[in-house]
Amino acid sequence: MEIKIPKEVRQHKETIFFGLSARQFLCALFAVGIAVAVYLSLSETIGKETASWACILSAAPVAVAGFFNYNGLTLEQFAWAFLKSEVLCAGNRVFKAENIYYKALGRKEGADFD
Repeated sequence: MEIKIPKEVRQHKETIFFGLSARQFLCALFAVGIAVAVYLSLSETIGKETASWACILSAAPVAVAGFFNYNGLTLEQFAWAFLKSEVLCAGNRVFKAENIYYKALGRKEGADFD
């Protein structure tokens, strides 16, 4: 007997507040905190309108980090995988075939057959 499970059930994520997951909610709170801090620190020096644009630009990356999902990876996992593949492990990869049969018989590869 086989029971079919809809794909939506497998992709279910628990929400805690306003339909957001814990990660999304914490990133949203952190983004609001950054926006408030930037606005309060810059509104007197550069003006309220410019400070409001600085708030948006400073809080947006943090807010987006909570919602980012690429092939099931969070932003941190994606950034680490990208860094690893493009920087740390980048370069030419040379394939060298290894004949286990010749090694088992104690022969050198490329030697003539008996």
